[in-house]
Order: sequence, then structure tokens, then C-alpha cells
Amino acid sequence: MDKKSIVVLGIESSCDDTSAAVICDGLLLSNVIASQKVHEEYGGVVPELASRAHQQNIVPVVDAAIKRAGIDKQDLSAIAFTRGPGLLGSLLVGTSFAKGLSLGLRVPIVDVNHLHGHVLSHFVRRKEDDEVPQYPFLCLLISGGNSQLILVRNYDDMEILGQTIDDAAGEAFDKCAKVMGLPYPGGPHIDRLACEGDPKRFKFAKPHIPGLDYSFSGLKTSFLYTLRDEVKLNPDFVEENKADLAASLQRTIIEILLDKLDKAVKQTGVRTVAIGGGVSANSGVRAAVADYCERHNLKAFIPERAFTTDNAAMVAIAGYFKYLKGEFCPYDLAPYARVGV
Repeated sequence: MDKKSIVVLGIESSCDDTSAAVICDGLLLSNVIASQKVHEEYGGVVPELASRAHQQNIVPVVDAAIKRAGIDKQDLSAIAFTRGPGLLGSLLVGTSFAKGLSLGLRVPIVDVNHLHGHVLSHFVRRKEDDEVPQYPFLCLLISGGNSQLILVRNYDDMEILGQTIDDAAGEAFDKCAKVMGLPYPGGPHIDRLACEGDPKRFKFAKPHIPGLDYSFSGLKTSFLYTLRDEVKLNPDFVEENKADLAASLQRTIIEILLDKLDKAVKQTGVRTVAIGGGVSANSGVRAAVADYCERHNLKAFIPERAFTTDNAAMVAIAGYFKYLKGEFCPYDLAPYARVGV
């Protein structure tokens, strides 16, 4: 390894995925993710089980990331880690490991905001000529815990233009899927079923929130009441209409998201749109945003699916940018559970 190269190890442990990645001079060398199956039988993430699984996974995951990158741990210039927001027990595992490894190797640590990581995932490159967004751009950040419209002026200059006032888009997917009796996580199952269904078969409530803020709690309630009323008349209603229910739910969520995105584009005049977060893996969302951008002559950045869910590549690239500016983290900083961008 060239001594002049800047090599950053990223560590992500904010929820239920343990991940480590290595970036060298801005190029991705490895990205290892260990997902936790233990939560499936509970229908959601159990925080205590998540933090225990992180403790089991973090050493082999970091070791695999360094080996796959073809480097030695002595080559590291810095260690970037997710400091928040997320589950505190999970964050503590990644934070403590990063601090310990940093002290052992005598390299600095860089703390990364998880939401910044999702936005900056578009700057993860595998090759020198991979295209990245030009500032400024709009990022629609949609995940299980967050739904935000962000104006990105630089890696360290982001403004939240709108956000959910209650539930996130991903939560709407997962909770509605749970009501339908689909396994956790429900989002991918909704996506699969929606491809086979009629998106105009059912109508669900779409909230009218002023400005660029979102709301998905009314949609969840509308979906629940529709199922409750129909099941009274036909106990097999859900089973017989799964595909149409999934397609109609997905269409409604996409319409809510795109309505606010359109308003943000018109308000800001920005010509580049990116999406990020776990819900950006949804094929309907990806197609709808790509189609919207094509119709309005906008530049669209749709991330690889590997970079949509929680991953350490996005943490490493965010840490790389901060390293270039000398923005290091003191060892007494603690992780945090909740914050905006």
C-alpha cells in the first residue's frame, strides 16, 4: 500500500446490520455486511438482541473487510464509525470497537451521522470514472426510521427542507405488511407482490400536510380500517387480494413521496435528484423517481441496492471527506439515538 494513500475503515452498527468497509483514496475496496436473522420471529428489531449480535459479528466482519480489501490494518489512516442516530445499544458496540482499534493502531477516529452517510452513499465509487452528483442536489432520504427531503450543498452543508411529522415511509411499508400477515421485514414482500397486482384497485388516505413535510400515520390507519371492514364481509379477503393491496399501498406511498419531491424541485430550482435509504431499494420507488426525472429533464442518481440499506461503505466515504478536512472525533464523544441531518 502506497504510504501517501488515504485508507479509511468504516464501521456501521446503528440498527440490525453489522458492516465494515474500506475506502482507499475515495475508491471502495471492500464492503462486508452481516445481517441479523434473529429478529424475524419477533416481527421487528429487538434492541437487546441486536446489540448482542453486533458484539458477536463485529470482529469477524471488520477482519473480513480488511482482508478483502487486500490491506493490512497498519495501512489504515483513520477509522470512521456511525455515532447516530440509531439504537443506542447497537451504536455503542461500533463506537467502542472503533475507539479501541483506533487507540491500538494510533490512528484518528471520525464520527459520522448515519443520515449523512445515506446521502453521501452516492459518492461511493468502485472505479475512478464512476459518476457522482454535482452540488447542489436534492436527496429524498427514505428508510424505516426516516423520511426527509434534503438540499445538499456540500458534504457538510445539508438543509432539511421537509420531513415526516409522524411515521417514516419504510415503517408504513413494514406495518401494513404485518397487518397483511407478511413476514418481517415487510417492505421487500410488498415490493414483490406489487409487481403482480393492480395499483388502482384500492384507494387509501393521502394526508394533506402543508409545505414539504410528510405524514404516513393516516395512510396506515386507512389501510388497517380497509382490511378490518373487508375481512368482516370475507374472512379470506387479504389472502385473495394480497397483490392488489400491496400494489395499491405502494402506489399511494410513491404518490405522497413524489408530490413533495416535485414541490421541492420547483421551489429550489435544483436540477439533480438523488434517493437514498432502505426504501430506495423498492423497485416501484426507483422506477417512479427515474421516470419523474426523465419527464422533467432532471439528472437522477439511483443508488446500487447494496448501498441503499445500512452499510459501512457510506460511513467510510463520509469519514473520508471529514478526514480530508482534518475533522477528527475526540474519544469522549458518546453515541446519540435521535437527531436530524
